[in-house]
Amino acid sequence: MERCEAHMMVERPTGFFRFGGRVEPSLVLACGVALVVVLPILFVMASIFADTRDIWGHLQENLLAGLVANTAILSVGVLALTGFFGVSAAYLTALCEFPGRRFFSWALLLPLSIPTYVMAFVYTGLLDFSGPVATFLRGHAPSLAPLMPPIRSTGGVILVLALALYPYVFLLSAGGFASQGERVLEASRSMGLSRGRLFFRVMLPMARPWIFGGLLLVLMETLADFGAVAVFNYDTFTTAIYKAWFGFFSIDAASQLASLLVVMALVVLTAEGWSRRRMRYFRGRDGRRAKRMPLSRRQAIGALVFLSGLFAIAFVIPMIQLFAWVAEAWREELHLGYGELFTNTLLLAGAGAVLTLAGALVLAFAGRKIKGRFMAVISRVSLLGYALPGTVLAVGMVRVLTGFDHMAADVLTVFGVALSGPILQGTVWMMPVAYMVRFLSVGSSAVSSSLGRVSPSMDEAARTMGVSGLSLVRRIHLPLIRGGMITGAILVFIDIMKEMPLTLMTRPFGWDTLAVKIFELTSEGEWERAAIPAVALVAAGLIPVMLLVWQKEKVNR
Repeated sequence: MERCEAHMMVERPTGFFRFGGRVEPSLVLACGVALVVVLPILFVMASIFADTRDIWGHLQENLLAGLVANTAILSVGVLALTGFFGVSAAYLTALCEFPGRRFFSWALLLPLSIPTYVMAFVYTGLLDFSGPVATFLRGHAPSLAPLMPPIRSTGGVILVLALALYPYVFLLSAGGFASQGERVLEASRSMGLSRGRLFFRVMLPMARPWIFGGLLLVLMETLADFGAVAVFNYDTFTTAIYKAWFGFFSIDAASQLASLLVVMALVVLTAEGWSRRRMRYFRGRDGRRAKRMPLSRRQAIGALVFLSGLFAIAFVIPMIQLFAWVAEAWREELHLGYGELFTNTLLLAGAGAVLTLAGALVLAFAGRKIKGRFMAVISRVSLLGYALPGTVLAVGMVRVLTGFDHMAADVLTVFGVALSGPILQGTVWMMPVAYMVRFLSVGSSAVSSSLGRVSPSMDEAARTMGVSGLSLVRRIHLPLIRGGMITGAILVFIDIMKEMPLTLMTRPFGWDTLAVKIFELTSEGEWERAAIPAVALVAAGLIPVMLLVWQKEKVNR
């Protein structure tokens, strides 16, 4: 039976890096991960003391209230819509049986391969006043043309971001619904609960940690998004940061605005962790999953209509528009080679995913073994990079590495060694580290959720058999959380491939990627030409998405 279980550690820290009288390696490694993450954030936060009174006064007087309102409206709207899309689709595919269920259980993950900025310029080009839909209506149904809502609106940007981000909620929520034990649901049905009450009173609360994890990722993505809101000319903190940097030429003012996003992210992470601080969710002894509930004919038709419409507007229609643009521009772009861009994209995404997964495992195991406020602070701080726009995080990384290079040059000068150039700044080696700082929250959410389902009683049983330390991790924990590790690594891989501003500003000369190519073409208004690298990026993203689908189906069997 599904149950909640509290577990208190007997040992307590006895020193800064000591636990139970000995040096604790997991705490040392966790502090190292937190230091790597927090240094660029500290460089950003330190700019709050810079003198930017003129610029900040202008922003506060004319823009700040609107930025707060726009960011709040966008966040609430995207969370509501992704929650509705993701949770509804997850419930239907995980716990209901109807024709087409198996197809939608993996097809609804395909929008993960489409970046938000690609979704934005596709729907803007499709539904704008000069786009094919509006043009067709004006020519063939002029009475309907005024009824079409403008795509360049608050509702338009909310819809586009929700279509691109709902798979995070769908993926994690489906895992939460699928893991619910059969005995709990049978007991609830025996109490006379209707299907609606069973969903809201039993299924939804039991899946809450997974749903909250997906919504948290969506919120972080929304707060940090720049490409999509820039396409819609919708002012948020991220666009204001860009304008302060490149319009007012003040990186300090931009960093001050970014520091507000860091504070918002810390508040959200703290509130989410506090809300489920006493909850632990483990599978019951029987291990049986709940049987899927068959839908009536009318209910099955409703489910098919809803899921088909969601799949169409989130994946099919954008891909049709992209291929239509490719058909117009392929001759012009045919002579350009995309092989190097494709290779660079895969190499950077692979290296960043491996490093991020390693950091997520360190934080997850340290948090499981060590309880207390200090470890809780380390865990929360380590996840803040996801809330930073890539542009600001890039500046923080560059400042950190510049300081390191200067220190290294000073030390080597003492020994008579002169450097001909920077050691880390402007090199490809810094990029995986920057990706880890940016996407550690994504990998950590999947890994921590999986590790949280491993009952502490399993650890105690293993220790009674002489299995402890690294052997316990290798033989017990890693096999049990392998699904979460694969899911986390794939999600990070996809996000890195789609990351545009961070890659644009930290890449060394010649290390262009598909995302950078899309940015260069869309900034020139070449949407048809941008469709070619966009399709290539989507194709590259489909590979890990299909692996994610395979892993999801394997877990749900």
